[in-house]
Amino acid sequence: MAAPPTSTKTSLQQQLSARARQRWPQLTGVDVRFRAQFAYVTGNLADGQTLPMMRLRYGGSAARWGFAIYLASKNGYEDSVLPTGYTAGSPEDALEHRLRPLPRRSNSLDLTPDEPTSETT
Repeated sequence: MAAPPTSTKTSLQQQLSARARQRWPQLTGVDVRFRAQFAYVTGNLADGQTLPMMRLRYGGSAARWGFAIYLASKNGYEDSVLPTGYTAGSPEDALEHRLRPLPRRSNSLDLTPDEPTSETT
């Protein structure tokens, strides 16, 4: 698959940044870098720390991306399934899924969204 066009790259950065600003004030920003058909998403914290979060795979549509979560335990990405049951979806759905609170997760950053929505409840 070809790399996404420049307009799609710009749109993806804007979409993810807007969603992060709306829902996770703990993040000071979201960076997206591209390599071929992949978009690597990193969250930025106020103390300067960066957190690799996920990798999105461009499949020809700006509205639907493949999704893989970053796992620190393997220092890499693992394909994931969204709550919809699909392995691809909107970039915002992938971000919501990645940043949802995980049960029994100790020593983790609390990235619980400010206001629950129907998408996360």
